Amino acid sequence: MSESSRIPPFDPGDPLGLDDLLDPEDLGIRDTVRAWAADRVLPYVADWYEKGELPEIRELARELGRLGALGMSLSGYGCAGASAVQYGLACLELEAADSGIRSLVSVQGSLAMYAIHRFGSEAQKREWLPRMASGEVIGCFGLTEPDHGSDPASMRTYAKRDGSDWVLNGRKMWITNGSVAGVAVVWAQTEDGIRGFVVPAGSSGFSAPEIKHKWSLRASVTSELVLDDVRLPADAVLPEGTGLRGPLSCLSHARYGIVWGAMGAARSSFEAAVDYAKSREQFGRPIGGFQLTQAKLADMAVELHKGILLAHHLGRRMDAGRLRPEQVSFGKLNNVREAIEICRTARTILGANGISLEYPVMRHATNLESVLTYEGTVEMHQLVLGKALTGLDAFR
Repeated sequence: MSESSRIPPFDPGDPLGLDDLLDPEDLGIRDTVRAWAADRVLPYVADWYEKGELPEIRELARELGRLGALGMSLSGYGCAGASAVQYGLACLELEAADSGIRSLVSVQGSLAMYAIHRFGSEAQKREWLPRMASGEVIGCFGLTEPDHGSDPASMRTYAKRDGSDWVLNGRKMWITNGSVAGVAVVWAQTEDGIRGFVVPAGSSGFSAPEIKHKWSLRASVTSELVLDDVRLPADAVLPEGTGLRGPLSCLSHARYGIVWGAMGAARSSFEAAVDYAKSREQFGRPIGGFQLTQAKLADMAVELHKGILLAHHLGRRMDAGRLRPEQVSFGKLNNVREAIEICRTARTILGANGISLEYPVMRHATNLESVLTYEGTVEMHQLVLGKALTGLDAFR
């Protein structure tokens, strides 16, 4: 057999042969999530986005629970115990449908469930995690405040003791899933430092008004959390979550999913551009046959598949227990920035049609503007890497 006969043909959908890095179980999970998204999200998401609503969120959550996508990389308590790479593949497929759907899964599993799983008591885990894994209960994560986003150490939400109880007061802002959540993980200042609390949504003094007038993540529920003298029992506190390391470790886990997810939005936009370039004719032939269009597609493909390869690498490191927060910052910074650029370039190929919701490109582009900011802005991740590279702290 000649050497050339052993080389597989070039696959435009997988130009680097990255599927060779996946085993049959990985591919099965990826294909299952992709098929679910194609059936349950893609036919409807443009309409949801245009109306600024996610009307089926509770049913979607239950379906995602049946898929094993909620708290996917956690073990026990009804969670799937999947690998980090498998979770990443699911994030990529979900965000290829819409960033809002991946955000639902990410906040549920990588923030709310992860916080309870890692820092909660056994009783808290048994009470909440099985119902959250099934999608019966939706969770949210309250860290960001109206005046404190990138600087959570300055949060004003405060929890004080009153006998054996805790009383919480404060506000949280830009909270995904907030108004539909059955439970919130809320971080607050205490006399002993920052602590996390498990707050049932029905608690007296707790409310979650939905945020309207968004031009990004429109097919997603975003809310404010209002805590007015919310009284909680002593066992509402997360016993192992003390100081900023608690919420920051949750954010690192969620950022990892974004590294993959952003490439899903980029892939969807890239594929739309390729299909359009092959069918749209100008000057007597498809625009995909012109050099400038091919140069754009080539550059988009290079950045897309480099980003997926980076996500794979970080996933393998996470599975090996060797992934550092600085490396997650590396991935989030690169992949979201490149995903936005891919979407913008795809829009130019589609011309005026690129702004239409008949195509996914502008929807992905506007969603990614939010993804660029949440879980750490560009500037924060640049400073994380700057400190790691120089040993000098530029945050303060």
